[in-house]
Amino acid sequence: MLVLWTGLLAGFLHVLSGPDHLAAVAPLSAKDHKNAWKVGLRWGVGHSAGVVLVGVLIYFLKNLIHVERFAAFNERLVGVALVIIGVWGLFKAFSHRVHVHAHKHGGSQHVHIHGHEHPHSGMTHPGSENHLHLRAALGVGVLHGLAGSSHLLGVLPALALPTVASTGLYLVAFAFGTISAMMLFATTIGWMSRWNLFRTDRAYQYFLGTLSMAAVGIGVYWMTANN
Repeated sequence: MLVLWTGLLAGFLHVLSGPDHLAAVAPLSAKDHKNAWKVGLRWGVGHSAGVVLVGVLIYFLKNLIHVERFAAFNERLVGVALVIIGVWGLFKAFSHRVHVHAHKHGGSQHVHIHGHEHPHSGMTHPGSENHLHLRAALGVGVLHGLAGSSHLLGVLPALALPTVASTGLYLVAFAFGTISAMMLFATTIGWMSRWNLFRTDRAYQYFLGTLSMAAVGIGVYWMTANN
């Protein structure tokens, strides 16, 4: 039980203490607020897969690869991914137009949200764009799992445990902790995005734009800090 709860807590804190984690998922969750929890789930699954891969590499290839250099390279890739997500979010924030209309049906009033891209923005089909969000979250999650700090909280304590069973239990618990934390964060961002969307078009644009600018700034820092 101690191993289980330690892994869960480590995974949960690892997600919420990493500004690069939150910056990667926030713009995607704000734009796709209806599926925000899925964005968090995909990131968490990708992150867990990356951590497991790092553990396998350390265990079997520790004498053949330089783990620190490998992690630093992936940290820079994370920075690049954050900048790309941030620029994409800025473009979407100020090319999207949202209209909120109230309609009465059978004596009760309903609020409907209508959104569309600027006619010259090259908008893709909403379904394909949602899949793009989920694939992006999964890919960035894998990169984060392969990057440096995951080794400290995820892999190294697991490898120090006395039995294979306890090592496996810790890694599974760490994975569940990261997934649940990011799903909670993504759902919260999605709810905030929807709330701003209901207020005004401009509030939604500023909300998504602010998250996207934060992603760009953290991404630039991540690239320069890991040179």
